[in-house]
Amino acid sequence: MASAGGGVTDPVSSGEVVEGGRGSGEVRPGDAVRAALRRPADPVSADGHSDESVDSTSRPTDPAAETADGVRPGDLAREALRAARAQVRSGEASGPRVGRTPAERAVDAVARAGAGDVSRERARAVRQVLAGAFRMPSDASEPEPDVESGVAAHVPRSMAAPARDGDHRRTFAAFAPRPAASRFAETWWGNAWVAALEEGALDAKRLARGRSYAEQGSVDAITVTPGLVLAYVRGSRPRPYRVQVRLRTFGADDWERFLDAAVERPAHIAALLDKEMPESLAECGVPLLPGPGDLDPHCTCPDRGHPCKHAAALCYQTARLLDADPFVLLLLRGRGERELLDALSRRNATRAARAAQEQDPAPLPGVRATEALAARRLPPLPPPLPAPAHPEQPPAYPSAPGGPDAFQLDQLATDAAARAHALLATGHDEIGELTLWQDAVRLAAVRPGSGLTAATRSLYASLASAAGRTPADLARAVAAWRQGGPDGLTVLEEPWDPPAGRFDRARPLLLAADLPAFRPWRNHLTHPRGGLQLRFGRDGLWYAYESEPDRDDWWPRGTPDPDPVGALTGLGGGDSEEP
Repeated sequence: MASAGGGVTDPVSSGEVVEGGRGSGEVRPGDAVRAALRRPADPVSADGHSDESVDSTSRPTDPAAETADGVRPGDLAREALRAARAQVRSGEASGPRVGRTPAERAVDAVARAGAGDVSRERARAVRQVLAGAFRMPSDASEPEPDVESGVAAHVPRSMAAPARDGDHRRTFAAFAPRPAASRFAETWWGNAWVAALEEGALDAKRLARGRSYAEQGSVDAITVTPGLVLAYVRGSRPRPYRVQVRLRTFGADDWERFLDAAVERPAHIAALLDKEMPESLAECGVPLLPGPGDLDPHCTCPDRGHPCKHAAALCYQTARLLDADPFVLLLLRGRGERELLDALSRRNATRAARAAQEQDPAPLPGVRATEALAARRLPPLPPPLPAPAHPEQPPAYPSAPGGPDAFQLDQLATDAAARAHALLATGHDEIGELTLWQDAVRLAAVRPGSGLTAATRSLYASLASAAGRTPADLARAVAAWRQGGPDGLTVLEEPWDPPAGRFDRARPLLLAADLPAFRPWRNHLTHPRGGLQLRFGRDGLWYAYESEPDRDDWWPRGTPDPDPVGALTGLGGGDSEEP
């Protein structure tokens, strides 16, 4: 509104009613900000108050223009805020004003402020007052921001999210510390999980450290989904490490065999309901419990051990989960508790109904004369027996001085039995179609370890020499074979030009996941800072590769995935901001 002198009267300083229904003494925070921004454009008198008698037409129309005395409006605004803080300090020294909020005191100070030279400490104090006055309500769990930097302290979040749990996602609270014991698990299936971890590990010292971490309660809440166990593990650094352990899920045929075995005996279902796992059910022809090398750990720590101590701690704590509830193991294999119980109930009811329909009435005692005097015919020969579920284990070969290596003989016998079983069951030998190099890579890949022992190094050297390659080439090819089989080896050795479609959509998907723009070359997408690469295979899957910084030495890592972002799961260099 206009004043008597033709100037523009500030509604905040005049105390009149402003928009929103507030009167004198009730000024909104937004009005205070507008008043602070308008006042630097007014001519300032010697006592620090604006001259209301100046006509509004004499004010500069350009917001970036300077005032009549050569001072820019932005400079006057900053001086006004500094003077406002000085006014608030002087008012607090004389005594607090009852019923006035920090925002109202700031508004009064801004209305009476003028230009002046105030130190930087006063400007910081003004920011503190304004931050407390205009801060919006927030969640109580949100960390307090630093007033000077304006950045909230980053606290790694927990994996616990019970609100998101369902039949295919279960979250378990962190275990309390426990005293050291000779056996970490109590049940036979929990000890089988621990045995799979310890027999597949390459370093006993890392296992001991991981067990100590688990006993000390360093593992946070654990989330279990099909094929994956996730948790944060506190190590020697303040920031916890994100750890995951992968386990292969069952296919439809495996689940059919498991459900058939479960309903075969009523005691199986009763034991599952009592949170127990019968050994006869676990040995029904489906590898329910993991074996050595089946657990695939990943951790964001720099340790490249298999597994590192953080992944070992998570595996030990998972054994305690299996002790309490064997359905956790079934969830890891791909089915939730409710889904399994419903399937078992339907299959059991169908089996009982079919048995009732097929049951014939009880025959009368005795034998009919016609049957006794009828000519006897030999029954036809039974059909051939079905192929066994697996090729079984070969006999043990004792080692003899000067003779062949017993372990290598066992490996060759096992490989021959597996090929014979596949040929018997399917009539096709896929291994017979491999090249010499592919078969050498396959034989080296099925051997446990990665060339750390003398026997393994000797095997790698002989196979590489027979194929005309170096042991380093063989080790890299073995990593690709273990990642994706023959397709993984093809991705490693054969770059190709994929057609337009999924490969072109990969970069927008990576950008949408807050990842940087990867550089394309043929079927490769490389991180702009190096160290991480995605390769698109002819089978439609994405394969992740890692390399040392500033080196073109790519090694397969992780598990192939149809989603490029999913292929980066568990790799430390892919995320722009690690949670």
